Amino acid sequence: MSSTTLTAPVQLNPEAQRLQAALNNPWKMRYFFFSKLPTLTWWGVKVKSLTRERGQTSIPYGWRTQNPFQSTYFAAQAGASELSTGMLGMLATAGRGKISMLITGMEAEFVKKATGTVVFTCEDGAAIEATVLRAIETGEGQTFRATSVGVQEDTGTVVSKMYFTWSFKAKSK
Repeated sequence: MSSTTLTAPVQLNPEAQRLQAALNNPWKMRYFFFSKLPTLTWWGVKVKSLTRERGQTSIPYGWRTQNPFQSTYFAAQAGASELSTGMLGMLATAGRGKISMLITGMEAEFVKKATGTVVFTCEDGAAIEATVLRAIETGEGQTFRATSVGVQEDTGTVVSKMYFTWSFKAKSK
């Protein structure tokens, strides 16, 4: 590779724009979930918004997501929060060739019981994109620890914080 540093373009490339539009469209998002992530469909996870900088998802509290302790099951929270970080990785890799992305670690803090709709927000988009660009430039795997904070929508209370370590590696041609 050249010794010049790759920089993020001013706007998303066409493939990333299509992905962003699809995930921000409720019908296309449901189709994507149904075909690729059926558990998220079952749980009722939704993409609230996806920009280059921020991914935001929500998960309702109900019989499909509830544990025996009358709160949202930890795995359902993990699925919704992973999506808030993973969407940013998908957006960063779209249109940049074959790049593998994989979770290599996960940590969670459960602060309060989740008894209502929880909105997960990850604001690490720029750092994830920088990590992807570094993986492309170096040809070596790069990791980034993304943070997703879950806030109960009706009370504004932080209920959980999830940390996902993503690995990105450009595949050789």
